[in-house]
Amino acid sequence: MAYQKIWIVISLYLSAISTIFHHLKSYFFKTNWDSIFFRIPDTLVSLYFRLCGLSPCTVDIDDQTTVHFWTANHRRFDKPSLVLVHGYGGNSLWQFVCQVGPLSKKFNVYVPDLLFFGKSYTNRSDRSESFQAKCVMEGLKRLGVDRYSVYGISYGGFVAYRMAEMCPETVEKVVIVSSGVVWNDQQKEELLRENSNALEILVANNPHDLRLLVSRSIYKYDVFKWVPDYVLQKLIEANKENRKEKLELLEHLVAKKADPSLAILSQETLIIWGDQDNVFPLYMAYQLQRHLGPKSKLEIIKDTGHAANFDSPDTINGLIKSFVLGV
Repeated sequence: MAYQKIWIVISLYLSAISTIFHHLKSYFFKTNWDSIFFRIPDTLVSLYFRLCGLSPCTVDIDDQTTVHFWTANHRRFDKPSLVLVHGYGGNSLWQFVCQVGPLSKKFNVYVPDLLFFGKSYTNRSDRSESFQAKCVMEGLKRLGVDRYSVYGISYGGFVAYRMAEMCPETVEKVVIVSSGVVWNDQQKEELLRENSNALEILVANNPHDLRLLVSRSIYKYDVFKWVPDYVLQKLIEANKENRKEKLELLEHLVAKKADPSLAILSQETLIIWGDQDNVFPLYMAYQLQRHLGPKSKLEIIKDTGHAANFDSPDTINGLIKSFVLGV
């Protein structure tokens, strides 16, 4: 009888161990470890943002639209607010990793993910930069931020320009970096003819396109020189969310006709451009300055490509601080 009880206990233990092992085996084999591994850098950069005094939050704009922000933990009223608007080539974490530290020391920093980037999303069909601008501004309003300057790079420059145009009483100063806001239809056609696969490259779906995107954007460094294609493909697969919607944003941007009556901003505007920009050529910087007139100032950075935030972050940070703070 005693042996029978011992055997029952042993059987129960063996059954429990077998069940646990089965579930662990199922978990380990079904889990996409590549996805987890390639999200570790995002986690580390998120930690860095937190160390810089920022916290993530999500704002519901309406019942169909959500915008994710990194916001200042403790807003100080002796510091002005600065909104950083990213472009293509990654979410806000990666685009501003070289800037959020220095800028957060001087400003209350707010960093939104544009719709379909990071954790921002909408079920609405509007793909215009004006809609992006409205959503960012509404999110900031709900966060209690009623006055701020805005800095936008590349596609983010189009959004920042619309923010300044729509709410001149809210946006104090504007910084536009590497953004062909005033390109005309002929210039657009020429650029697309020279780069027929530009849209696919901006939303890279294979290692070749990703290398091409980086080489056209960053002038000083070959970031992926020693990275094998296998790793790049896994990186792409781990960050493939909303690819269709991102392409639709680009298609809208290039399909719409240039606006001959584009507003001249009332705010002081700083234009920053790299002299080696292979996406929006340098002549577009002068074109934007002529359009904006005497309230604009142009700074050209030598040996710097389209991704000036990576090629020359210290220079850009210094220019933004001196311009916005007026020192």
